[in-house]
Amino acid sequence: MERKRMAIIGGGPAGLMAADVLAPFCDVHLYEQGKSVGRKFLVAGQGGFNLTNSLDGEGLAAIYTPPGFLDEAIAGFGSAALRAWLSEMGIGTYVGTSGRVFPTKGLKPIDVLNAIRKRLTDRGVHFHLEHTFVGFDPQRQAIVEHNGQRTSVEVDHTYFALGGASWPVTGSTGTWSELLAPLGIQVAMFQASNCGVNIAWPEPFARDHAGKALKNIGVKVGGRITMGEATITAHGLEGNAIYPVVVEVREALNTALPAVVRIDLKPFNTVEQVLERIAGKEPRNYGQGLNLDRAAMALLKAFTTKDQFLSPWSLAHVVKDLPIPVDGLRPIEEAISTVGGIRPQDLAPDLSFKQHPHLSALGEMVDWDAPTGGFLLQACFAMGHHAAMAMVRRDPLQ
Repeated sequence: MERKRMAIIGGGPAGLMAADVLAPFCDVHLYEQGKSVGRKFLVAGQGGFNLTNSLDGEGLAAIYTPPGFLDEAIAGFGSAALRAWLSEMGIGTYVGTSGRVFPTKGLKPIDVLNAIRKRLTDRGVHFHLEHTFVGFDPQRQAIVEHNGQRTSVEVDHTYFALGGASWPVTGSTGTWSELLAPLGIQVAMFQASNCGVNIAWPEPFARDHAGKALKNIGVKVGGRITMGEATITAHGLEGNAIYPVVVEVREALNTALPAVVRIDLKPFNTVEQVLERIAGKEPRNYGQGLNLDRAAMALLKAFTTKDQFLSPWSLAHVVKDLPIPVDGLRPIEEAISTVGGIRPQDLAPDLSFKQHPHLSALGEMVDWDAPTGGFLLQACFAMGHHAAMAMVRRDPLQ
């Protein structure tokens, strides 16, 4: 039986995983518009290379929204499976703080990427670099452009793994949405996720404190509460205590409701304990009594009235619940990830398009969301594995 031909357009984690699963069963051609695959690996690695998270099973699946969409993919290829796959290539991993999983110390993102590329090359995957997806031919086969020449990709199935709209330096711009429109494929508007928030700082707060960290704080928006650190920027706040609440901030902004970040500067103390530490002290000594640095005290002063600040009882409550209005989210270009893209309801369970079963969509080009901490890469790998395995199980590929 003649081996079937599969095309994967996009050389990120979802596309690379799909290629790995399919390669033993069919001819796999991977098309990447850049000069190399996996560029997002290298960019993501600059801030700490979280390959996945130690959560697994239902606990891992529950992290993702919309609820249920990625359950089957995560069940089929969770964090333990991903770590085992990496181990097969000689990439050891370890669990760091907050459950994040990193490559063994000494291994860099390029080392992980090189190991994956070697595995795919050894499996016979054909790499077509500097080939850009530009549309479809009359038979609804993808067209790619290379050195000014356009060619239809004549295959049995095409997997698109073109990324969302974050990190445009890696080629993820979301402009592919215009190319899918002629097929009647609707795309939800891209919006920033896992990003900083804009705050109208009073003068001269940002000038004096931009770049400083608010450590060991609690952050609450709506019903979501996170713990961690936030960095003061010229525009607002960012950091691991802010990113998880961006979902609630974005929902408020999209519905024209007030978006407010509520900060607990002493999350390990009760109001009564905070009050006990400042009672009887002069206001100028509050910082020492609470063990708050200058930046935290400046933030407190910036968003309290004079009467609140001078009243120990009132201030104790504000220390535990400091409301800070948010004006907006930072631009998509600065976001770690995006929401928007292909609507989950337009995809079949195997991630193929319901209207076009010979096409599939993988990774961040689909409208799902997750916090940082290894969850983003994990989902992309799982989606690539899930879609490819569905093909292997369904069709005789060779």
